[in-house]
Amino acid sequence: MNRLLLRGFDIRKSYLDGTAQAGLIEALRPILKAAPLISPVTSRGQKMSVRMTSAGEFGWITDRAGYRYEAQHPKGLPWPAIPEDVLRIWQELTGLDRRPDSCLINYYGEGARMGLHQDKDEADFSWPVVSVSLGDDALFRIGNTTRGGKTESIWLNSGDVVVMGGPARLTYHGIDRIRFSSSRLLPKGGRINLTLRIVT
Repeated sequence: MNRLLLRGFDIRKSYLDGTAQAGLIEALRPILKAAPLISPVTSRGQKMSVRMTSAGEFGWITDRAGYRYEAQHPKGLPWPAIPEDVLRIWQELTGLDRRPDSCLINYYGEGARMGLHQDKDEADFSWPVVSVSLGDDALFRIGNTTRGGKTESIWLNSGDVVVMGGPARLTYHGIDRIRFSSSRLLPKGGRINLTLRIVT
């Protein structure tokens, strides 16, 4: 495992080995069955290229009503619990006694991307966000705490984990593109990104 610090982002390259990655995919299967991926739209009605769902007490939602956390999947069912294997990553990297109450699950298919954004719908920004990459390589772009200015990019590979805390907590970041089918972890290709957050 290599550790990189880029603009305050704590990037743990190859943090999860192949066995751990495959175990996480198996742990996610019942979650995706109970809370199927949805194709969200922004508050302006623009369809996002990623599909998403969540686990935990709260799930992140975006639709014409805006960005927010909800206690139920859009189908009206509670979100499934966050798998213990996922929670273990949080504990190992943050050392915090408090556990996350939301795990956003984003699926990037061929051509999917995520524009530069801040994670700012949580109540307290002093808690970190932990991001886990599974599947295809993704070009991760890091900006600044305000829009504009120079950015830096790094390829995230399957098994990489990023901790966003301190000054980096509100730094703009996004995914420019993925190398579709660059990984064999997902049979049909694509990338799954897990982001663990403390919402309340």
